[in-house]
Amino acid sequence: MSNLIVLGAQWGDEGKGKIVDLFSENFDVVARYQGGHNAGHTVQVGDKKFVLKLIPSGVLHPGVQVVIGNGVVVDPQALLDEMEMLEKAGVDVRGQIHISNRAHIIFPFHRMVEKVSEGREDRTAIGTTSRGIGPCYEDKIGRRGIRMADLLNPAVFDKLYDFLGEDKATTAKAFGIANDLKIEEIRESYKAMAERIRPVVCDTAKLLNDAIAAGKRVLFEGAQGTMLDIDFGTYPFVTSSSAAAGGACTGTGVPPTKIDGILGVSKAYITRVGAGPFPSEDFGPEGERIRQAGREFGSVTGRPRRCGWFDAPLLRYTAMVNGFDSLIVTKLDVLDGVPSIKVCTAYKVNGELMDTMPPENALMEKIEPVYEELPGWSQPTANVTSYDELPKEAKDYIAFLEEKSGVEVGCVSTGPERNQTIVRSGSKMEKLLG
Repeated sequence: MSNLIVLGAQWGDEGKGKIVDLFSENFDVVARYQGGHNAGHTVQVGDKKFVLKLIPSGVLHPGVQVVIGNGVVVDPQALLDEMEMLEKAGVDVRGQIHISNRAHIIFPFHRMVEKVSEGREDRTAIGTTSRGIGPCYEDKIGRRGIRMADLLNPAVFDKLYDFLGEDKATTAKAFGIANDLKIEEIRESYKAMAERIRPVVCDTAKLLNDAIAAGKRVLFEGAQGTMLDIDFGTYPFVTSSSAAAGGACTGTGVPPTKIDGILGVSKAYITRVGAGPFPSEDFGPEGERIRQAGREFGSVTGRPRRCGWFDAPLLRYTAMVNGFDSLIVTKLDVLDGVPSIKVCTAYKVNGELMDTMPPENALMEKIEPVYEELPGWSQPTANVTSYDELPKEAKDYIAFLEEKSGVEVGCVSTGPERNQTIVRSGSKMEKLLG
């Protein structure tokens, strides 16, 4: 019985929501281990589209338990809004969801701090979603944060909130926005929300470890992507949490000895949102064509995504950091009709080839991508349900990505719906899922 991690192999937005939703039917529990409500996972079920920001995609399968782990930062209002949306759609959210009592809480003043920080003239803007996620993680690491367990204990909450509120009031005063900060109003609204959330809060580390001990299968869901990991991503243009596979253990309390496999999710091309280096970005008509054909606009923010060609050196790096057993390649159908498809196979910096991912942002910005071109295909791949039925050129493209990345492609997605997915017969992925 395999416990698996599914996470992004690029800069996020790879289609993890659909993949987790699809694979969830093989698991008893799906656990989210990092991030906040800035990471929208879009799932298409028939004519219904769900955008899940906090709650794991497995919730759309009746009977599957879902966990928001301790590594996630939670905005209670965003959580309650999402639960209400799912309840209206007929999903038994309260019968399925469990929230860690160690998860940290996002407050309105975290959003205020982030907006002020991003707007400073002397700061390089990261391009965040301004949902207060980074500042909440700052308070967590600064050991002044407030956790779910604290929120549910009125006496403890009041004491901690007094300290944190005073701290943020000082910041607001320094930036001349103190009148916008309604400390007491926020306190009372959070106390009211705490009572609505209380029934689904528990020690999820114990819940998950007990489930594994009982022979149940757990799927760990990452948000964002490896290249946005706080340690291994394109720092400082990253998120504020551990998006790589190691975050699944620290973000849920499940030891690495209980993980049986790691699956990476990658688009057949590549995108990113916000600022930061992007070696294989296409600024011309092909990049725009990919954006429109792939509907590359943020599911939470609506921001247009930057688009480019598949980056094999980047995939080799994220495969090394995560230890991918197999890769899911999504949105293959977006490349239908492209006459010639580029793949970045190497980096050149200052005239010299590089075989590793440089840690410095300054060097990343200097990368010249080395491309190889492959013939495209005119036959549509959308709705194809057998790997053998894919156009020869599409299969050659997949084989080329395997060769250049060093990772098996065990699954190919050819559309947004559950049934538009091919798990390759005989692949390692098939064995891990079975």
